[in-house]
Amino acid sequence: MEFLNPFMLFALGAAAIPVIVHLFHFRRPRKVDFSSLTFVRELQKTTMQRVRLRQWLLLALRLLAIVCLVAAFARPSLTGQVAGAVGGAARSSAALVLDNSLSMTLRDAEGEYLRQTKDIATGLIREFEERDEIFLRTTAGGDVPRGPLSPAFAIDVVEDIRASAAGVSLTEAVASAAEALEEAAYPNREVYIVSDIQALALADTVRAAQGEEIRAYLLPVGGSAQANVAVVDVRIDSRIVEAGQPVRLSATLVNYADEPVEGYVASVFLEGRRLAQATADILPREPTEVSFTITPPGSGWLSGAVQIEEDVYPFDDQRYFTLHVPERRRILIVRGEGENTGFLELALSPELARGRIAFDVTVIPETSLAATGPEAYDAVVVAGAQTLSSGETEVLARYVAGGGGLLLTPSSAGQEEGQEYNALLQAVGGGRISGFNGSLGSQTRIASFDRVELEHPLFEGVFQTEPEGDAPDVERPEIWFAARYEPEGTGEQSIIRLSNGDPFLQEIRHERGVVLLLAVAPDARWSELPVRGLFIPLMYRSLYYLSAYESISGEQFPAARPAELRIARSPGEALLRLTGPDGTEYVPEQRDLFDAALLTLDEEAVERTGVYDVYAGDEIVRRIAVNVDARESDMLVLEPREARRRLTEVVAAPVEVVAAGGRSAGDVVQAVAEQRTGRELWKAFLLLALLFLAAEMAVAKGWRPAAKEGTSVFAGSGS
Repeated sequence: MEFLNPFMLFALGAAAIPVIVHLFHFRRPRKVDFSSLTFVRELQKTTMQRVRLRQWLLLALRLLAIVCLVAAFARPSLTGQVAGAVGGAARSSAALVLDNSLSMTLRDAEGEYLRQTKDIATGLIREFEERDEIFLRTTAGGDVPRGPLSPAFAIDVVEDIRASAAGVSLTEAVASAAEALEEAAYPNREVYIVSDIQALALADTVRAAQGEEIRAYLLPVGGSAQANVAVVDVRIDSRIVEAGQPVRLSATLVNYADEPVEGYVASVFLEGRRLAQATADILPREPTEVSFTITPPGSGWLSGAVQIEEDVYPFDDQRYFTLHVPERRRILIVRGEGENTGFLELALSPELARGRIAFDVTVIPETSLAATGPEAYDAVVVAGAQTLSSGETEVLARYVAGGGGLLLTPSSAGQEEGQEYNALLQAVGGGRISGFNGSLGSQTRIASFDRVELEHPLFEGVFQTEPEGDAPDVERPEIWFAARYEPEGTGEQSIIRLSNGDPFLQEIRHERGVVLLLAVAPDARWSELPVRGLFIPLMYRSLYYLSAYESISGEQFPAARPAELRIARSPGEALLRLTGPDGTEYVPEQRDLFDAALLTLDEEAVERTGVYDVYAGDEIVRRIAVNVDARESDMLVLEPREARRRLTEVVAAPVEVVAAGGRSAGDVVQAVAEQRTGRELWKAFLLLALLFLAAEMAVAKGWRPAAKEGTSVFAGSGS
């Protein structure tokens, strides 16, 4: 038996009042003179016995009346199997928390976990009366009504629940249910949690607001972890991607089991065609990298997937990715006053592309930079600008931060301290130009190439490895005049260093973009580089590297989770559209930034896994990949004891575990019914209190004490 209003039990102290009155109420017997004392003593003994019996009976009736009255206000409830046979039904407010994450699609001897969960929930709801109220919460978050439901309607809602990759953790759903019960109409509050108690679902630390006491029940389904191998990541390793040229990519596989797997097969598909396959031995719970080399068959935005062998959890057996193989790259060259960019323009001309990706080159004077937005170009070259205003510096720094590529070459105008570039270099997290070495046009050698980072992606596929395994021979042009750069930032790397120790080609990474600083201008007065065979491939690869830095692949988002997508475009252009893998078209919320559009994708927009296309008119401007959250692949389940401990912290109340694994839904519901509070007895106790009070009145008024009768008789005989 439990009490729904236990604080009223303090009123039981009132039961002491009749006891105190009884103990201190002593009748003094009246003295009566008789000639014979034998008869009087016998009569006195009999009378006192009847008086004591009456007093004890009155005391008992008064105590019982007070106890029953106090118990009625404390609202006693009966639990257990006999609850249905005694008392009236207690109105209840119940919250059911149902796990409908993707792991609930697993199966055991009793069938699919989610089907078991829905059967258990339906059986529990049928235990309530129509006047009770039901709250539903799922780990998917917003797929069920939030307010109280009638039992009949709640059953219909439960049947419509589907497995989803969306939503919140189990602890957040339980906390939401507990908070909903704080506003419930009835004081008999219960929460039922049906889940496979996957460890991930209970990883968050959440605590509901402390309020009215609730009774909580955990009903685990499933019961044991199942082996699963997952593709948790796909990465494009090549920084330069061209049609018909090899591209390196790698996939990360994880074996969520206790035993290793050998010879596990993984395949790469591009535009629906299998292009590569590899095998790997995967140790338990250790990420394993699998490398592939594929050749894109065409250009544009391509959709791909890494696929592994099918297992019990199919949602992570393939991971989607996108690959951008551009047909052309848009390059903006900002030519400083008096600078010669002829060699650079020739190196980037379509005539020298020879079947490779061509550049669309636009050349403007430095005076036109303020009126030309760099966001319309894949890469920008600032060739010896003599003046850069603070506004132009800010625009270029923002362009790099947003994912753009910038190539800087020094000016021939004798800017000895390089102050025009230093402000820009500082804005992108770089160092400073402290001066120049040599003399312009003197052809007096001051240095040549010393160390070249041939492993850098910029040189990928440029040099052939020597048969003996030695490093390839790289041209070493003479340098006659060069800027002296002093690195200061942490995101810098010297790709080519001169023999005097100064950087010749310096890479500066800034947020999502990259800057390349060349120590010489593309001018034959600075060095012999423009007339050497290395110049054209170096300029081509540098500009391709810069223009492809952010766009070789599209973004990857977790399924059914809100996301933001940034698409470079000019303000005021037509709205962008999102087309899903099933052909469904969606216009997301979007707002214009300075040089891009920011798309806000809600859960429904990216609910399905697969590749999504972003359209501007009839043109695909971006492809994104949507996959299940890699954390969901770990099928590790908690012990019921540990799950109970974590949930107890969430609801701030004891949690009872009702084993559901291996039992039918009906058996589980029956086990819960035997434990839950179901019958209130306050009416019965109130009726008993009234009966005891009526009996007390009857005894007090209807049963005259024999002592008075005897006294009057005795008084009459003695007169």
